[in-house]
Amino acid sequence: MVKQSSIRNRINTSIRLLSLVGALFVCVVTKSQTITVGGTDWTPVIPTITEAGSDYVGTYESSSSQINLSLSVPLLLGTGKVSVRYEPNPTWNNSLKIDVKKLNNGSGLCVLCSMLPNQATPYQEVLTSDTELFRVTAVLSLAAVTNIGLNLQIRGVSVIIPVANYSARIVFTIGPL
Repeated sequence: MVKQSSIRNRINTSIRLLSLVGALFVCVVTKSQTITVGGTDWTPVIPTITEAGSDYVGTYESSSSQINLSLSVPLLLGTGKVSVRYEPNPTWNNSLKIDVKKLNNGSGLCVLCSMLPNQATPYQEVLTSDTELFRVTAVLSLAAVTNIGLNLQIRGVSVIIPVANYSARIVFTIGPL
């Protein structure tokens, strides 16, 4: 029989967002895209297991619009690709999976511009290498969009993962297509 105290708080998992993580890429012909990341750290609430043989639900979702992106893609025929990745900060277990989904297209100045996909998206796994989240194309003028809401989800939470504090930093970048 497993002692209740050894089951309790078997895993303490946290995802930490570094506020204002972003990057500025300068392209040829003085075109530049910018991205600003806002939001707060997210520590999923993982209930205590109180009964031997039980496991965690396994998947936990952040509150709506945990992260807000603001971006600009200037000038005629400007483009930008928004990518996402995570970095262990300092420790992460590869059995834990982080997902992100875009909730909306935000608001702001976007005359004859497009954002693809142009609607809310399903969850997409965040990897340790840059993965495209969405694209913005400014056809005739500056695209300056704020409050693009994103949600996070963590999967794979289980009693078989060693007890530790796990933390990751989510990094968003914008650059040329």
